[in-house]
Amino acid sequence: MTLEEKIGQMVQIDLTVASSDVMKNYYLGKKNPLLLLLLLLLLLQIKLTLNEASAAAWVNTVNGLQKGALSTRLGIPMIYGIDAVHGHNNVYNATIFPHNVGLGVTRDPQLIKKIGAATAKEVRATGIPYAFAPCIAVCRDPRWGRCYESYSEDHTIVQKMTEIIPGLQGDLPANSRKGVPFVDNVNRTKVAACAKHYMGDGGTTKGINENNTVISMNGLMSIHMPAYLNSISKGVATIMVSYSSWNGKKMHANRELVTGFLKDKLKFRGFVISDWQGIDRITSPPHANYSSSITAGVGAGIDMIMVAYNYTELINDMIYQVKNRIIPVSRIDDAVKRILRVKFVMGLFEKPLADLSMVNELGKQEHRDLAREAVRKSLVLLKNGKTADKPLLPLPKKAAKILVAGSHADNLGNQCGGWTITWQGQTGNDLTSGTTILKAVKSAVAPSTQVVYSEQPDASFVKSSKFSYAIVVVGEPPYAETQGDSLNLTIPAAGLTTINNVCGSIKCVVVVISGRPLVIEPYLAKIDALVAAWLPGTEGQGVTDVLFGDYGFTGKLARNWFRSVSQLPMNVGDAHYDPLFPFGFGLTTEPIKS
Repeated sequence: MTLEEKIGQMVQIDLTVASSDVMKNYYLGKKNPLLLLLLLLLLLQIKLTLNEASAAAWVNTVNGLQKGALSTRLGIPMIYGIDAVHGHNNVYNATIFPHNVGLGVTRDPQLIKKIGAATAKEVRATGIPYAFAPCIAVCRDPRWGRCYESYSEDHTIVQKMTEIIPGLQGDLPANSRKGVPFVDNVNRTKVAACAKHYMGDGGTTKGINENNTVISMNGLMSIHMPAYLNSISKGVATIMVSYSSWNGKKMHANRELVTGFLKDKLKFRGFVISDWQGIDRITSPPHANYSSSITAGVGAGIDMIMVAYNYTELINDMIYQVKNRIIPVSRIDDAVKRILRVKFVMGLFEKPLADLSMVNELGKQEHRDLAREAVRKSLVLLKNGKTADKPLLPLPKKAAKILVAGSHADNLGNQCGGWTITWQGQTGNDLTSGTTILKAVKSAVAPSTQVVYSEQPDASFVKSSKFSYAIVVVGEPPYAETQGDSLNLTIPAAGLTTINNVCGSIKCVVVVISGRPLVIEPYLAKIDALVAAWLPGTEGQGVTDVLFGDYGFTGKLARNWFRSVSQLPMNVGDAHYDPLFPFGFGLTTEPIKS
């Protein structure tokens, strides 16, 4: 391979700047060999969607780009990757599973493995062989905007949840060598996985995204490292580096931990990928000294650079640095060897093009049923009745008239949260197909029960309407990453008004839709029953399954629920540990026998 061809393997671009014609034409013209990237790119990272495209349309798009890669001198196939972090969440009509914050509550590795397998099938249905999942962060402070991507504040739960990796990739053969990546490519139903974000991303000061994790080496290794050991032992194909720093040192430039520990000590043989424009963010402001950032990032051991857009600058600079012995050729060769190893393991050389044989896996009812099961197992019952001897739940299906209220009761976007169709997610019912909690309530109750929906009812309406009880569904709007960082962690004012107006008048159960615990103690006395539903995804029937007693509540908190933000950060074992609801708490109910 020429130097340009090798570097082409190390660079990743965005779908918006790639096409089959560009890939082929730049190569044939030979006027700008530096753009060989477009011919031999490893991966296309997507943070956009094809609107309401069908699975077949996705397959055709991916294959069109792949054909461009295959038409080059060496014919090395590309890898197309996508953020499939709670199901195939960028794609219209896909099954959207609960976010990790809810899945950790289940403490059920086999359920999580099944979710991984279902997600892999739906990703493969669109012709894509690589998912940027799972996130194995240990979120230690709920003020972090990515806390919902974390299974737990406790690394032991996160370790158990790495069982999603064999779900995504397939079970590692018994005779496999330590650290060698594995993807079962026999039936093309599995995808390469990506453990992220290495490491300490969940421990930043005040939960500020991409910030500094101040902790000893012992603390880093005992809290944030263990799940990576599990991931590597299960053959994870790739590992993504964190934007964050450890004691002031950017992880994207941390040779000690990326090369010294991950590659040399742990013998990880897959490839290490940067986060989105992660090399740029080594400096503050980003891209301030790009050449030195490239030196630091590649030197640290990053094999694939998620450059996204400014690929010509990156390639020019890398070639210059290698030719001037700033970056050693041996470092380039190591990166390319790892990238090609993963491609071979995935079977891309034998079968680079996708077909339409799996398009019916997208949004399949079997997967939706699995998601529904995950929802009901992820719910945590925090309060049930103003006195223990008078529980409100399970609710009777047969009642004269009931009220459903709140900003999240009939809002699929709010129910799914961020990383749903778009990066930040979106509020409303137009983003994809699914079942809102209101729709699920109407399906669950007896035909004679009148269901009245009012998003923001006033107190006089509630008092005068003679409702048997109310279901209030409120919570956070969708968000992702830094946009979700919060120092107050409050339910928006409209939601609090709804709680006061409804629960101050009639018996109510409040269902909180959120990516983390929120301030609730000041309102708790008014509430008869309280349920933490996290971000349940498209299958709202999972919520009503337990509200109405078809199944019992079983979930136990995978992170403590604080009293006030002044306590944060607060985790089990801290001297000031005094939560409103402790780690592991969760009331149970028995299903109603029909």
